Amino acid sequence: MAPGHVAYGMRASFGTTHVSPEHVVAWERGTHVPDATELTALAAALWCQPSELMGRPRTLLEHRIARGISAEEVARATGLSHGAYLAMEEAGLWDGDKRQSVRLGEVLALPPRDFIAITRLEEELARLLTEAVSTRWQAHIRAIAKLISMDRRDLKAPLQAMEQEYQALMAATLSRAGGTTASGEDGRRYVENIVDHFWSRLPGSTEHPSSSHHS
Repeated sequence: MAPGHVAYGMRASFGTTHVSPEHVVAWERGTHVPDATELTALAAALWCQPSELMGRPRTLLEHRIARGISAEEVARATGLSHGAYLAMEEAGLWDGDKRQSVRLGEVLALPPRDFIAITRLEEELARLLTEAVSTRWQAHIRAIAKLISMDRRDLKAPLQAMEQEYQALMAATLSRAGGTTASGEDGRRYVENIVDHFWSRLPGSTEHPSSSHHS
């Protein structure tokens, strides 16, 4: 399809009457970026999903566009007013409660890592993971599974491996210190990056979940 064909398809079928062949050329060259409405119309004109034209979505707006749903649909699904949701999307700052966050994860089909990042739960996840590796992971697996809405069975191997890794670092630190009180620098560094360690060990943490996710 030539740029003129794409522009015509967008104008004729999707209401983006301002789009010209020059717009399409600019998008192809990367000198301009289509807005949300233009991107949705462009994807439809090219017979593909918006997500196929995007990089990995990160913001609320990008995840919504990638799913090809309207702001009204997200607002309705999460129990927010349209204006309240749009304000959060424009600010890039989700501020819903726990129930609304779960509904957001469902309607946008957020992978666990994106769900935690968008709903600003990384600090809570880091706290639970730190407790899990420094005490007994079995005592914290339920809370972690609930926080990220995953099956506990999928968390057993990653948490067990992380506890062993952390404990090995602490044992090595004590050994180097001759059995006296050690600085625990290696352990501190591990804890500082514990969320990244967790995601790297969790299979499929960046993939879109099934429809049962967050249930």
